Amino acid sequence: MERIAVFPGSFDPITRGHESIVLRALPLFEKIIIAIGENSDKASCFSTEKRLGWIKNVFKKEEKIQVVTYKGLTVDYCKKVGARYILRGLRTSADFEFERSVGQINKQIFPGIETVFFLTVPELTPLNSSIVRDILRHGGDASRFIPEGVDL
Repeated sequence: MERIAVFPGSFDPITRGHESIVLRALPLFEKIIIAIGENSDKASCFSTEKRLGWIKNVFKKEEKIQVVTYKGLTVDYCKKVGARYILRGLRTSADFEFERSVGQINKQIFPGIETVFFLTVPELTPLNSSIVRDILRHGGDASRFIPEGVDL
């Protein structure tokens, strides 16, 4: 059975932290699906199309990476594409507590799923999409926090 992982998120925008998690996880999986969740209750800063294009551009040389959008529960999407792993990054203990709860609920909904956690590399620990959006909102230069190939 092919080892497929889904890396779900809003990626609004993708950061160097997201990129690091994906690149470090590549040796473990035959395919990583970066799945942009479409949530009508959450207002995004950047359009889904823009985020999709950025992520495809960032990983254009990686044959094992697919970039998609999806709606609904992540575990339902995983079942649909035959993924047995959900990939998540952890920056802090608060992230761990939240992700552990979500992972345990996902396991109850879909017993065949495993959540795989990657610790953020130390230099990227304080980085998240909200901080990047805030820098941009106030006219700052966020280029050092986003991967090459993302043209904000």
